[in-house]
Amino acid sequence: MNILFISQEITPYLPETEMSNICRNLPQEIQEQGKEIRTFMPKFGCINERRNQLHEVIRLSGMNLIINDTDHPLIIKVASIQSARMQVYFIDNEEFFNRKCMVCDENGEFFLDNDERIIFFGRGVLETVRKLRWQPNILHCHGWFTALAPLYMKKAFREDPLYSKTKIVYSIYDDAFTATFNPEFKVKAYTDGVAKRDLAVLEKPNHYTLSKLAINFSDAFIIVGDKISPQLEEYIKASNKPILYHKNETYIQDYTEFYDELLRE
Repeated sequence: MNILFISQEITPYLPETEMSNICRNLPQEIQEQGKEIRTFMPKFGCINERRNQLHEVIRLSGMNLIINDTDHPLIIKVASIQSARMQVYFIDNEEFFNRKCMVCDENGEFFLDNDERIIFFGRGVLETVRKLRWQPNILHCHGWFTALAPLYMKKAFREDPLYSKTKIVYSIYDDAFTATFNPEFKVKAYTDGVAKRDLAVLEKPNHYTLSKLAINFSDAFIIVGDKISPQLEEYIKASNKPILYHKNETYIQDYTEFYDELLRE
C-alpha cells in the first residue's frame, strides 16, 4: 500500500496543533508498518529553512503552473525528520509563500490570494508526485488548504494511469473560518478536465462551500474534533460514503483499518 499524505500543517515545522501532530505521527506509524508514504505540505514563510535543513530538489522544480492567466514557478523542497526516518516535501513559490504568516496577515486579515495559493498547492502536489512516478493507493488530505486536491485528482488527472485507482480520504478538522474567498475563485480554479458544473458549489466561496467541493470528490471522510458544523456533517452523511470519527487513543489502528476497508470496496 502506498499512501500520499497532503497536510496543511506538520510539526515540528509549524506549531503543535491537533492537525500538525496527527500529520507528524500518522505517516511515521504507517511507514513503520511497512507501507510506502510520501508527505507534502506548503512551505509557509514562517518555516525556518536553515534550522529545519530544507533544500531544493532541482529535478522536481522548474515547472510553471498557470493560474488566472499568470505563470507561477513551482519549487519543491525537502527535509527529513531524522527521528522518524521520514521525508517531507514542501510546495513553494516566492509570490505565494514568502510571507511570515500562514493564511492571515499580522492583523488577522485573511490573505486575498488564499484561493490562488490553495489552487497552486493542490495542483503542485499532484504534478510533483507524477514527476516522482510514484503511484498512491490512498490520497489522504488534511485540512481545508488541501481541499482542491480531490477535485484535481478526479477530474484534471483522471486519465493519468498513476491516479486511476487512487482512493481519496478527506479529514475535516475544527478549522472553520468566517472569511470569504475571492469571488472569482471558481473561475481561477478551472483547468483542463474540470467542468464548470464541478465548481458550481463555489458560487459563494467560503469554508463551507470549499468543504462541500472536497466532499463531492472524495471517497471517504474522517471527522476530527466535535465542533464540526452540523450542516457540514449532514452533508457528509448525505453523501453515503464511508465516515470515520477520530479517537485519539486508537486513531493509528482505526485509520489503518479504514484504509484497508476502502481499498477492498
